[in-house]
Amino acid sequence: QLQLVESGGGLVQPGGSLRLSCAASGSTLDYHAIGWFRQAPGKEREGVSSISYSGRNTNYADSVKGRFTISRDNAENTVYLQMNSLKPEDTAIYYCAAGPPFTFPRNDPDDYNYWGRGTQVTVSS
Repeated sequence: QLQLVESGGGLVQPGGSLRLSCAASGSTLDYHAIGWFRQAPGKEREGVSSISYSGRNTNYADSVKGRFTISRDNAENTVYLQMNSLKPEDTAIYYCAAGPPFTFPRNDPDDYNYWGRGTQVTVSS
């Protein structure tokens, strides 16, 4: 079955950048919409960004618009999240998740049924 592994997290100062990767194994991502989610201590899981199975359509939470960019390379079986201008409030565990081949994916965790274990992103000075 499909397995997802996130990487690229770490400690970064405010204003810095990180690039997260979500690598798939066991199956391909070709027919899955992919979402990035995050969860900070004491807070509910929050949708960050999502991308259609084709990569043609994306959406972003208002809190990250203009700063984050989601992309995918189906040939590499990998989805990326480029995070720029990071803020302390971006600190969270970031998860990638795979769902049905939505043309217009949503940042709704209930739409996704395969999840990675997460990677920690800490933004602090």
